[in-house]
Amino acid sequence: MLKGNKGKVKIIGGKWRGRWLEFSGIEDLRPTPNRVRETVFNWLGQTLTDKTCLDLFAGSGALGFEALSRGAQHVDFVEENRYSVQALRANTTKLNADNATILAQDSWQWINSHVGVYDIIFLDPPFTKTDYASLLRLVKTKLAPHGIIYCESPKGVSFDDRWQVIKQAQAGQVQYQLLQEK
Repeated sequence: MLKGNKGKVKIIGGKWRGRWLEFSGIEDLRPTPNRVRETVFNWLGQTLTDKTCLDLFAGSGALGFEALSRGAQHVDFVEENRYSVQALRANTTKLNADNATILAQDSWQWINSHVGVYDIIFLDPPFTKTDYASLLRLVKTKLAPHGIIYCESPKGVSFDDRWQVIKQAQAGQVQYQLLQEK
């Protein structure tokens, strides 16, 4: 997030490059910084044409909107905070993002009941409330063959042998990585 633009994050690539997303200033909401998103989308490829994505624990929606801007076929945003949901809906309308679905639900409950699969799953959960091993077991069932998980976690979280870390980096106390099932 840019200094002086609290409650806003800029889309950095694709058809909506330079457009601002607005979100509410909720405690523990950490939009993925521009430089991290730039790295992640360089890893994923600049074009996500025909990819279906899930932005679980969507928060500001920065990752999902960035994916849509870069041609993702569809993004499901799952978020339980009502203020974040309102902001996600407003940004969807502002961008005319017809290929976005905003799901106002608890992410853990939703992932347990949903039956679809995704090519890319974005995970940026609240750090202090997340058991990453359990979360990855759940989302694994929602991952398409050869699908990729982007995961942000506190520095030092490790992943079990079922996951191959394709790329990994760190920004401050946050580590981020692309994971694929072995």
